[in-house]
Amino acid sequence: MRFLTLRIAAITALFFAQQFQPDANAWHDKTHLTVAEAAGFDLWYSAAAPDVAKSKEMFGPVESPNHYYNNNANKRVTPEMVMAQVGRYNQPGDDEGHLYGAIIGAVRDYRAMKKSGKYANYPLVYCAHYCGDLSMPLHNTRYDDFNKERHSINDGIIENSVRRNIGYIQRMMRPPVINSEADLAREIAVVAESARKLGLKIRREKRDMSVDETYTQVIRSASLFNAILAWLERTQTPTGERAAAITN
Repeated sequence: MRFLTLRIAAITALFFAQQFQPDANAWHDKTHLTVAEAAGFDLWYSAAAPDVAKSKEMFGPVESPNHYYNNNANKRVTPEMVMAQVGRYNQPGDDEGHLYGAIIGAVRDYRAMKKSGKYANYPLVYCAHYCGDLSMPLHNTRYDDFNKERHSINDGIIENSVRRNIGYIQRMMRPPVINSEADLAREIAVVAESARKLGLKIRREKRDMSVDETYTQVIRSASLFNAILAWLERTQTPTGERAAAITN
């Protein structure tokens, strides 16, 4: 009983000492699912799972910082900035966040697991989610009062319509060509910079995103993830076979 009391006390102390990450949800579930499905990911129905995993973290959170980058210095997003975050993937206690590096980290995990013959699709579930987070403006700007007050509203701008508009998203997609990590870092920077600029715009104008602006952003995410899947299929899948994570 004394041991149990001491253990509870220790856990309670850790609870209050822990510096929690900010709320890192980006887009609500249906929007995440739609980004992944529009991109052609066979496990699209799991694309909200990283937020589910993150929701259980109380002590020493690992997953949360993978979902955002608080650009407190308001710097233009560059490929060099993206690559500088890769080593921080799954690093706890990173209040700034490292969303950009997490996308590449998840791709590396997939490739390593695929090469070793392991079931490798779960890292792609995380990659799908991170690509969705990438286009959300408030995940690319500082986490200030404006961000906190409007975050949830902007997550759900198209939540009630997005599942009916997968075809529209697919028609509007313009996937880039990715043949290397350098290409991927460049395209991550392009999407992140578009989100950062939109975040600054709505902050200046003291408003939420419009429906059109939101669709433009999620189309960018779906295009990027589609390009990642195509690249991995070309480089990781034996000739004549398709990766299990990519639909016909």
